[in-house]
Amino acid sequence: MKPNLKLAYIALFIILSSLVARAQDLPAASDSIARLRAPMDTLDTHDKYTRVILFDDNTWAFLDLGHPKIDTAALYDEYWTTSEIHAYRLYPADLIPDEIDLLLADSLNHYCPPIQGKVYSGYKVRRGSSHQGTDIPLAVGDTIRAAFDGVVRYVGTTKQTGGYGNLVVIRHSNGLETYYGHLSKTLCEPNEAVKAGDVIGLGGSTGRSTGPHLHFETRYKGQTFDSERVIDFETGALRDSVLTLKKHYYSIYSHYGQTEEESQAASDRIVHTIRSGDTLSGLARKYGTTVSAICKLNNISANKTLRIGEHIIVR
Repeated sequence: MKPNLKLAYIALFIILSSLVARAQDLPAASDSIARLRAPMDTLDTHDKYTRVILFDDNTWAFLDLGHPKIDTAALYDEYWTTSEIHAYRLYPADLIPDEIDLLLADSLNHYCPPIQGKVYSGYKVRRGSSHQGTDIPLAVGDTIRAAFDGVVRYVGTTKQTGGYGNLVVIRHSNGLETYYGHLSKTLCEPNEAVKAGDVIGLGGSTGRSTGPHLHFETRYKGQTFDSERVIDFETGALRDSVLTLKKHYYSIYSHYGQTEEESQAASDRIVHTIRSGDTLSGLARKYGTTVSAICKLNNISANKTLRIGEHIIVR
């Protein structure tokens, strides 16, 4: 027997033996469990959080592995859909608070890093378009876990999601949704309750991807913000048990590591989407600025070729 497998069996034996030892304190209906000598095996049931224990005297009992305690009614009440990637597409922006404290983890609400690793592409404007998530490199087949307790809202394939590739979206009771993109395989279903740490898929490079990595997004009421405000991906640690989420964080130019003043200033930027015929000098005249100022804001040269659809900071 392999060492890791042997240790797993030993751990299971200790846990189940402990349960049997405590059975004498259970109601009379469970008295038979107290007389059992040793658990021999376990079987899956239709419920992934319940197992059947088989004992050496040919009797059995149910083992509750701990069901997630999630207020599913609150999750389903607001803009719930299993057929669209972005459920809050029509959510009124004026209903989003200027500031809100979101509980992330405590004794009843749990956290697990979806994957641990060094971030190689963060929340920012990248190649002229908004990159609204955090990319962490991995090997194809690496385990991807739910970051928080929640309910799976959406599961889609590359054909359905485009750039996201195989995608899982989980909604959490504090109003957050987490996105897990480019998976090689999804291992959960819509409307399935999950606990932090449950395996929801395997890492891959599906969709618009230049190599195997997890594309991870955090959204509140549909608005993206830098997920590095929540998780230190290199260590896997949660930044804090409570996240104070401010409205200016939803700007693609606002990111973890900025001061509040820098973040606010970044969110006040005016961004122009390049159309046919646009030039830097024309944009400078239109927005009352200079070509050199635009170049400095975007870290580009005055000779840059502008591409249609590209985003340029003009003020």
